[in-house]
Amino acid sequence: MSPNLKKRLRLIIPLALAVFFGWFTFSKLPIDEIIPYVKSANYWWIGLGVFFGFLSHLSRAYRWKYLLEPMGYQIKLPNSIMAVFITYLANYGIPRSGEVLRAAVLTNYENVPFEKSFGTIVAERMADLIVMLGIITITLILEFDFILNLLQKSFHPEKLILFGVIGIIILVALYMFIKRSQSKFAVKVKTFMTGLMEGVLSIFKMKHKWAFIAHTLFIWGMYLLMFYVTTFALPDLDKVSVGAILVAFISASFTIAATNGGIFVYPAAVMAAFTTFQIAKDPSYAFGWIMWSSQTIMIIIAGSLSFIYLPIYNRIK
Repeated sequence: MSPNLKKRLRLIIPLALAVFFGWFTFSKLPIDEIIPYVKSANYWWIGLGVFFGFLSHLSRAYRWKYLLEPMGYQIKLPNSIMAVFITYLANYGIPRSGEVLRAAVLTNYENVPFEKSFGTIVAERMADLIVMLGIITITLILEFDFILNLLQKSFHPEKLILFGVIGIIILVALYMFIKRSQSKFAVKVKTFMTGLMEGVLSIFKMKHKWAFIAHTLFIWGMYLLMFYVTTFALPDLDKVSVGAILVAFISASFTIAATNGGIFVYPAAVMAAFTTFQIAKDPSYAFGWIMWSSQTIMIIIAGSLSFIYLPIYNRIK
């Protein structure tokens, strides 16, 4: 492949991916159902929610630097920011594919080994999980009965136990095989896992632990604020309780983690949570779409620009 063709592909492919993800995301948006609420919505509050969401992404990009520093890597902040937005955009197409692309960005443009950068992303998710568990604990205290009923309806304990046991057996068998084997595949897996663990353990070697913790709390504070302030955009939701907001926020967050950006299921999860608190179905569903769409539009714009500008920025540098 000629160098000129490679350069063209590096510009064309990201642009094509950005266009595809944008089209796929909004191709089946139920516009007719939410149009009345969109017209009457207060866009100042929606814009403020988008601003808080944008701040959380910037903070996530900056926080990443703290995890890479103990391994000797000083990455450029613009690359980190663009990698974060590319992550969120890609996840709308294929769930969790964005994390792979995010690590690949540093491999391509900052010479950070893939397994190490991916390990830091895993470490990030561990920190986020701890904060999320804290939010769930607070919500459990406020709305214990609702959460208990939700879990009982959504999960079957016997199936979870069975799948857990099977999963543990498979993991132990794979571990023993890779540990004893000297094949090329096993050696590659061992090398990958060593780098991955180094990335994960970097969270315990940071010089700026308190700054990392502050950024983590800030990120999740912005998540909650963007959800909360957006409720003010619809007059029908002016009396939503804190408990209802927390339950809806947690339900919606699970849909983002389990699907490609929460597409279609995010609004349904918000509606299910709000209607449990005797909030009307239509405004609840419309709020879910407004909340999801406003953040998604921001991600599509920022992610698309990142896809396009990333190779240009690094070529200039």
